Amino acid sequence: MDELLRLQGHEKDLGGGFVVRRVLPAAQRRSVGPFIFFDHFGPVTQEPGTDHDVRPHPHIGLATVTYLFEGAMMHRDSLGSEQRIEPGAINWMTAGRGIVHSERRPDDLRARSYVNHGLQLWTALPLAHEEDEPSFSHTPAAAIPVVAVGDAQVRVLVGEAFGVRSPVPAIGPTLYLDVALPAGGAMHLPALAAEMAVYSVDGRVHAGEGALEPRVMGVLPAGQAVVLHAPAGARLVVIGGAPLDAPRHMWWNFVSSRKERIVAASEDWQAQRMGHVAGETEFIALPPTRFTPPEPLS
Repeated sequence: MDELLRLQGHEKDLGGGFVVRRVLPAAQRRSVGPFIFFDHFGPVTQEPGTDHDVRPHPHIGLATVTYLFEGAMMHRDSLGSEQRIEPGAINWMTAGRGIVHSERRPDDLRARSYVNHGLQLWTALPLAHEEDEPSFSHTPAAAIPVVAVGDAQVRVLVGEAFGVRSPVPAIGPTLYLDVALPAGGAMHLPALAAEMAVYSVDGRVHAGEGALEPRVMGVLPAGQAVVLHAPAGARLVVIGGAPLDAPRHMWWNFVSSRKERIVAASEDWQAQRMGHVAGETEFIALPPTRFTPPEPLS
């Protein structure tokens, strides 16, 4: 019996023709474990003169998790961090009580054509850590553990699985795997977390008796193991972890269990009180439509 909850996602233009596929939050499912936001961008060819830079903008109450399959990006933030990210590495930024960052095309690639392809995810911080001091951590590709599981090669990006643990400093039970299955290959995926989902990046994947087309997420039944099979080969990711410990409100780039905290953060950003990224003169303005409390994420 096919028990997958399928999330199709939708295309969203972030500006300048930079289109992503947004899978979380969705009407049918607002979160999977601590993951409350899931954007898949590319593969897209960046030509000289193309401007898909993300100017300085703020966050509270969440951690951003950046992962590339191809390309490169330059991260800068209000803590003074400056880090180039390339395929296979993880940038984990804990916003906590507030941080400002930008993600731009590296200077050495501005006159070149190259392909950018990756995932931008957010996790909600546990209640006890919503107002932590902000921090940034870069884990290079070589430090990410890799393990063979059945026919698959599995990179344990965040969390613990198959006897190995990622060095990425996640806060709370979090699971994030990058799985490569060859044509005709299969692997057994146990119930590694209380909530789990599989997202097919670039190939058709069978998850038990259900099938996932490329760029579709399948939320797995709680506590249920599944066999993943890729008839023609596929790249996929697995996300999951402990469910949210309380409902969350999410508006623009702000996440909190308290509506008034989002209002305060909006006022702080409007007044430019949340910090500055060294060397940056631009910033993304607060949306003209102000925060009105929707149904919280839960």
